[in-house]
Amino acid sequence: MRKSRGRTGRKRRRKHLQSFMDGVNSSHKMEYIKLKKWLKDRGFEGSNLRPAQFWDTGRGLMTTKALQAGDLIISLPEKCLLTTGTVLSSCLGEYIMKWKPPVSPLIALCTFLIAEKHAGEKSLWKPYLDVLPKTYTCPVCLEHDVVSLLPQPLRKKAQEQRMTVHELHMSSKAFFSSLQPLFAENTGTIFNYSALEWAWCTINTRTIYMKHSQRECFSLEPDVYALAPYLDLLNHSPNVQVKAAFNEQTRSYEIWTNSQCKKYEEVFICYGPHDNQRLLLEYGFVTMNNPHSSVYVSSDTLLKYFPPLDKQRNAKIAILKDHDFLENLTFGWDGPSWRLLTALKLLSLGADEFTCWRRTLLGDVISARNEQQTLNITAKICHFLMEETQHVLLQISQLKSNKENLKKQLALVEALRLEDLKILQKSAEILCDLNMATT
Repeated sequence: MRKSRGRTGRKRRRKHLQSFMDGVNSSHKMEYIKLKKWLKDRGFEGSNLRPAQFWDTGRGLMTTKALQAGDLIISLPEKCLLTTGTVLSSCLGEYIMKWKPPVSPLIALCTFLIAEKHAGEKSLWKPYLDVLPKTYTCPVCLEHDVVSLLPQPLRKKAQEQRMTVHELHMSSKAFFSSLQPLFAENTGTIFNYSALEWAWCTINTRTIYMKHSQRECFSLEPDVYALAPYLDLLNHSPNVQVKAAFNEQTRSYEIWTNSQCKKYEEVFICYGPHDNQRLLLEYGFVTMNNPHSSVYVSSDTLLKYFPPLDKQRNAKIAILKDHDFLENLTFGWDGPSWRLLTALKLLSLGADEFTCWRRTLLGDVISARNEQQTLNITAKICHFLMEETQHVLLQISQLKSNKENLKKQLALVEALRLEDLKILQKSAEILCDLNMATT
């Protein structure tokens, strides 16, 4: 008897472990109960998806039945979607209609989110607002110390993102002031920078693409956003395929899967074939073993390996610039990209080969010397980036022990850099094999 009890104990433990691997069901939590009721009141008939906490992706949705390719994952009625139409039919509508020059659809949505969040209990959208993240990890929200640890091309984009949100806040201040009659409190304190940053991140990371007809009360920027409560709990995976669109017949936003999914597993959708830098920039996360991931080589790094005494150096740089060969130069899982090798081949042309630059851009082999030098310099750049990445990883581990408050942000950059290191190591192996083959 005692023996079998031990076995059931082990079984139970294994089952508990398995359920944790699959995800822990969260549908009993009050915020999800309220959200489901709110959605039901708006015509959502429910689905086989349950909110759950997963050990690797955090919050997501699990399926209570096995899914086959071609199955409908979720269908969310139009009434549940938050669009510029929602904003215009609220008390903000008349203020937006009057305001000149017209505000952008993006600012209209940001304003609505801030106003509804401020309304608290009185907001009709409270059940949705309550499940939205309180903070984000997009580069615009990262501390300066953390941004400085990002790879150079991403660091530049992170600074641009910060400028965009700052300018958006500055240029919208007068419009926010015009809303004063709607609020007892000063609009300056309600629509402050951190409120706008939160609203901007909510829209940037969570909206689905849904085209709306152009309205005169908005500026000419495309009106393509819709926030989709519950549906936006679905996480991204580069390894699945889905079909997502607004169905005019059913007046619902639908997602159909082209992949299989086992019962109690997390259901994923794909946001697009994005590399980790793009995922971090736009959504504030990275995925491990992302097949689309790349390590970018900046033009500064590229030119470091070519003698400034080369008389044709400036002409070569001008050619690369004119033919758009100074951007998007990468190392990937399959080694250096064709674009990177082509840029390096052109820079490696000898004085007597320079007239062949057009053939280089077409991918022709110019000489054995040129091929060999290109491979050598590519390997040097790869090793330089590996050392730089390892140095940054060391800085991150030191900061993690000193700065408790930055742990979450640092872990994100660490994941990005670890993936970069794996790609560079793989590229170094590939280059080593190519070198062996050519010598």
